[in-house]
Amino acid sequence: MNDTITNNAVSNDATARPALPDRLSVNPRSPHYVKEIFQHDVGITLNGKDRFDVEEYCISEGWVKVAAAKALDRRGQPLLMTLKGTVAASYR
Repeated sequence: MNDTITNNAVSNDATARPALPDRLSVNPRSPHYVKEIFQHDVGITLNGKDRFDVEEYCISEGWVKVAAAKALDRRGQPLLMTLKGTVAASYR
């Protein structure tokens, strides 16, 4: 019976979520991209409203970047607008 408890504790540690960083990007080319975090659902709140279109955020500086409609840059990446306010990130 002790082996079962120990195995469950190990399983819970394996599914533990990494701490959310101050700055995070969904673009794999960015230096602020962390693959392990995106194995879980991450929620972003800007000024008390949930946002589902956030490409990058910075909690300490208080901004998020979202895609600007369907506009693309010369490399085919979406153009990003910066929105400022109180930013909070959490796992869902």
